[in-house]
Amino acid sequence: MLEAPTETRGPLGAAWSGLAGAITFLTVVPVPGGGDLRRAAAWFPVVGAAVGALAGGVRAGLDPVLGATAATVLALAALVIVTGALHQDGLADTADGLGVRGDRDRRLAAMRDSSIGVFGALALIGWTLLMVVVLDRLSTARAVEALVAAAALGRWAALLHAAWSPPARADGLGASFAVGRVALILASGVAAAAAIALCGVGPGLAAIAAGLVVAGASVLHVRVTLGGRTGDTLGATVALAEVVVCTVLLAVWRG
Repeated sequence: MLEAPTETRGPLGAAWSGLAGAITFLTVVPVPGGGDLRRAAAWFPVVGAAVGALAGGVRAGLDPVLGATAATVLALAALVIVTGALHQDGLADTADGLGVRGDRDRRLAAMRDSSIGVFGALALIGWTLLMVVVLDRLSTARAVEALVAAAALGRWAALLHAAWSPPARADGLGASFAVGRVALILASGVAAAAAIALCGVGPGLAAIAAGLVVAGASVLHVRVTLGGRTGDTLGATVALAEVVVCTVLLAVWRG
């Protein structure tokens, strides 16, 4: 359970509360106390990098035994499991909402429907197939680098999405999740540093640009179609940024 901030904790306590909040929100890993979501934004790329490292470890560990394709599928399964399919659920709901013919209210209502429609299913199939194909074409070392960078940049893109778009509803995660300027600057620095350190300057900058483009495009799209962000569009932004970053890295490394 995410708890309210306690001002007497001090800097280290506040930092831990934010990290714990990011872990609790972004993964299924249990954390005592749950942390504080309002302090969590700065830690999103850190937790994302850890999630990517887990998936990368599965790919690296199973590649010699099962081959790249099977190892990639299991790596993506680990990625989805450790996050509780949070971002894939958001991607499916957002796709279903955008596939509805009608006004903003009908789209938002469709996104709250717990069942997955045709557009949601197609979005999940497309995300999975593209991730498998892209990562399968990378060496083990490159696949690990791509997974870590994409997972970190995907959470950073979601922060940009939250910071640049108003909430579409008065309630829900889209309304309650706010990103402060300092947290966004810190998260941006961490995400950029991780991408460049892992992938090199050129590929790292290309990956950063890819995350930025996804964030900007998602903001523009939700402003026009939904009137703003929701919890689902935040999750969809993560998933889309992951697959776009991995695809761009493949193109750069093969170029």
